[in-house]
Amino acid sequence: ASLYYKLNQSQSEIAARLSISPSTVSRLIKEARDKGIVEIKIKMPIPRDFELEQIFIDKFGLKDAYILQTTADHDRSSLLGAIGQLAATYIKRIVETFPPGSSIGVAWGTGVHAAVTALPDHTAQNIDVVQLIGGVGARVVDSPDLVRVIAQKLGGRPYDLHVPALVELASTREVLMQEPAVREGIVRAQAVKLAITGIGSLQDDYFSFLRAGLLSRSSIGDLRGEGVVGEMCGHFFDVQGRYEPFEINQRILGLELQDLRRITFSIAVAHGHQKALAILGALRGQFCKVLATDDSTARMILSAADQEIIPALG
Repeated sequence: ASLYYKLNQSQSEIAARLSISPSTVSRLIKEARDKGIVEIKIKMPIPRDFELEQIFIDKFGLKDAYILQTTADHDRSSLLGAIGQLAATYIKRIVETFPPGSSIGVAWGTGVHAAVTALPDHTAQNIDVVQLIGGVGARVVDSPDLVRVIAQKLGGRPYDLHVPALVELASTREVLMQEPAVREGIVRAQAVKLAITGIGSLQDDYFSFLRAGLLSRSSIGDLRGEGVVGEMCGHFFDVQGRYEPFEINQRILGLELQDLRRITFSIAVAHGHQKALAILGALRGQFCKVLATDDSTARMILSAADQEIIPALG
């Protein structure tokens, strides 16, 4: 099997070397596959909608876009996994250009988790991984967990941010920001070369702030009434990408959206019709330079962007 599959020798060459008949070689090769000694995997490329990707690059000024071309076989779980694999393709390509000792940043959410899960091990890279937002607890895919997973895959050091993502009062945030360890963590987050984030939607029952118990449905309803449509790195914004008017952002501990804009490489991983307005706001705010999503979500985003009346979300 090794001679045939690894060295690409013909069956007649193997027969001559082992002093057996070519028919015996053929039978043994088949037997090796039947017994599982040899496993053949066909790695199908993940289909992408390159036309939609170019539209997004041109319309929103992105550096790149990774838009999954969906099929009837995609359910919610497999869809997110495939988008995560596309995002991992970008992350791997970019990280391979970084010198050892560089750092990347990770936020939270199911999209980020899908990308991190799909990222192959590359421990020789020695890339450090930084937490971009404070912790939220055990009921969501939390940032410290993702930091440790990806740091192990890239052979670097994990750097946690040991504060909650949201505090009750802006004055509490100001006090915590005076702590040297917290200031150092924020400065480290501002210095990453690549940021990996999700995009949260207030319309989504999977919204991290809701699942973590940090915000009630009533509070989320109030934010929607103020015009908030989405969240990135814990900071809230409207469909035009404006974040300054919202008081809640003064109570968030983590990388701020204006800092996110300045990072050289950044990718947001998000999908779903319920997130269309949130993704549109993030794109208009220029909070990411690369978007990973699916074609159905992408078309909903374009529809919302091209109409004065926002389409109903399914």
